[in-house]
Amino acid sequence: MALGMLDPRYVGEHLDEVKAQLARRGFRDTATLERLAGLVSDRLAAIGELESSQQERNEAAKAMAQIADKKSDEFAEKRESLKGLKERIKELEDRHRQVEAELEEVVLGLPNLPDASTPDGADETANVVVREWGTKPSFDFEPKDHVALGEGVGVLDFERATKITGSRFVVLKGLAARLERGLMQLMLDLHADDHGYEEVWCPALVNAESLRGTGQLPKFADDLFHIEKHTELEAQGGGGNDLYLVPTAEVPVTNLHRDEILEDLPKAYCAYTPCFRSEAGSYGKDTRGMIRQHQFDKVELVRIVRPEDALAEHAALTEHAEKVLQKLGLHYRVVELCAGDLGFGAKKCFDIEVWLPSQGTYREISSCSWFGDFQARRMSTRYRVDPTAKKSKTALVHTINGSGLAIGRTLVAVLEQYQRADGSVAIPEALQAYVGGATELRP
Repeated sequence: MALGMLDPRYVGEHLDEVKAQLARRGFRDTATLERLAGLVSDRLAAIGELESSQQERNEAAKAMAQIADKKSDEFAEKRESLKGLKERIKELEDRHRQVEAELEEVVLGLPNLPDASTPDGADETANVVVREWGTKPSFDFEPKDHVALGEGVGVLDFERATKITGSRFVVLKGLAARLERGLMQLMLDLHADDHGYEEVWCPALVNAESLRGTGQLPKFADDLFHIEKHTELEAQGGGGNDLYLVPTAEVPVTNLHRDEILEDLPKAYCAYTPCFRSEAGSYGKDTRGMIRQHQFDKVELVRIVRPEDALAEHAALTEHAEKVLQKLGLHYRVVELCAGDLGFGAKKCFDIEVWLPSQGTYREISSCSWFGDFQARRMSTRYRVDPTAKKSKTALVHTINGSGLAIGRTLVAVLEQYQRADGSVAIPEALQAYVGGATELRP
């Protein structure tokens, strides 16, 4: 069964299976699992008491209705007894709602369950290489990293970015700025014109409900940039102190259909946004250069689909993201993540990893994830199973997304894979039309 947020009722009725699937992911939070088990037990008890009391009420009401003399002591006694039962039922209903709310709160913090086709494994060492594309570049000189190359040709300025804002930011100058913009345009043109995605331009500020919808809240609150209270904005209904800078276009684009019932699927969107992340917990990791910054640019792909089409749609989205690297002639590989390496909301994921010569390794440039109904349950996004029927039942959609691509990391790969011995960098032919015909970056 496809699981969502997860579905609290499903968790309650299949607790052992849920525990086993969470164990595949390496989830071993004993305290949370014990609380979950306790709440499941409380839920069953609350439902049992409520149903028993409701049945007793119905029988008492039926018995009272059969008393002919409505002014008799027997009728008055039955009426008082029924009144007490109704008060008891209200208390039990309140208790049931409380237990359901507590169970939902715990379930909200649980990761998605891996799909049966997701490989077993504890960490990235168990990920499976699905395919490679292109030829790994070789050099007859020691390859430089993108920082040395960009500073050498005078287009990357980390020092002034630090002065302006702080560490983990960069100023792109000259051709680097045009390349960043050109990469964005190339990606959007490719996905909109060739792959059939509808391009959307979304706000870079989102509310907390949108972040809960796609799973960033409450789990990843520390990684988000929260806007301080703005009294005037709050007065205008703009959310005030409940706005966040987007961590990815996945958030606004997927939430386009929050609280909606869709008639036609699939929906396919592409969007550019600047992205903002605090990178909590990654201090000292990849702090050199543009690999892991607080602000970066990204083109995102989002597909909203029927459950039965999700596997094929997930594969298609991954191939669409790959096409960018193919057009640029950049060597990469596709890796399927094992259960222990999945992101919080994903049930199946392919990482696209581009080759960085300076590091002698592949680095992730897109994670293409299938979420099942994990996000849809949070967002209450459904579709009509039979849109031609007047009273068709509805079901939760499945959501899929992936970077198409991370623009900064793509620029890093261009600099490193197209570098020359003299420190200059060739510009891929597919990109030249987007940068005024320039063919190289030169000191």
